[in-house]
Amino acid sequence: MEITAGGLLEVRITPADVGKRVSVRRVEAVVSGSPEFTDTVGVLTSWDQGVLLITKKDGQSVRISESSLVAGKIVPPAPARRRGPAASFEELSRVAARAWQPLESERLGDWTLRAAAGFTRRANSVLPLGDPGIPLDDALARVTSWYARRSLPAYVQVATGAAGTQEMLGAELERRGWVNEVSAEVRIGALAPVGDVDAPAAEAVRLTRVPDEEWLGRYGKVSDPALARRMLVEGPSVWFAALPGGRAIGRCVVDGRWAGFAAVTVDPAHRREGLATAVMAALARRALEEGASAAWLQVETDNPGALALYDGLGFARHHTYHHYRAAS
Repeated sequence: MEITAGGLLEVRITPADVGKRVSVRRVEAVVSGSPEFTDTVGVLTSWDQGVLLITKKDGQSVRISESSLVAGKIVPPAPARRRGPAASFEELSRVAARAWQPLESERLGDWTLRAAAGFTRRANSVLPLGDPGIPLDDALARVTSWYARRSLPAYVQVATGAAGTQEMLGAELERRGWVNEVSAEVRIGALAPVGDVDAPAAEAVRLTRVPDEEWLGRYGKVSDPALARRMLVEGPSVWFAALPGGRAIGRCVVDGRWAGFAAVTVDPAHRREGLATAVMAALARRALEEGASAAWLQVETDNPGALALYDGLGFARHHTYHHYRAAS
């Protein structure tokens, strides 16, 4: 925290610093006459009527009374990763979008409106990589109308926690009553260690270009197989992995240096047998053959089993994204 020459804490931020990354200390409580402090680091998304709103890297918004502040300062962006691949937020967002393509899309300035008959939020949400070119309220009205014409709820995908992410947009959506329905981490790591992992079952993994009925059945999120198959095969270089009997499946999209993993699913009767690791190892080896060197994936923040798996394979969080749904 900011300490003056006299050794006192000092608040060195003002409402003019909205939009910047800050670190603040506030009095949380007074116990037996002694104050207890809490520190918060994140993007200052508003400072209005004596209340600060700070969005942390995981997307959580913290409201802080101005009167409780004892110190505050602007801090630089989080340092870049020292190991593994380097990537900007925009690069990863565009790679992820190419790996999970909608059936139709429309541009609104730097925003992309995406729809796919409701199959997955990713393919039925706005990707806002920049300015919509019109005032925000007008843009959101266009968005809700566009999705309503397709009998779909309106979602906007908002990222937090990295340089260039969209904390300010998330705060504006919350002020307008939009609700964060689900959050997921985007994780990245080196590809070779995934391919090198000791997974004997990887030798039995079958790789195909098109998912069969058994693969779709294990995926388990399909009400229209023809629609799902049409969407899932789209991408620069798409591979589907399956172990016999549908014990485990996965999908990988190779796009230049990137290999994106998705739909890694294991039969509940065969969990904790290393089958998810085997599927990923087989897909990684194929991606390495195609020249990829870096890996990415998306995992929902309430999936502890998957988070532990990816921790063990060397994946680290790059940023978090959230799907905000328009108020009904």
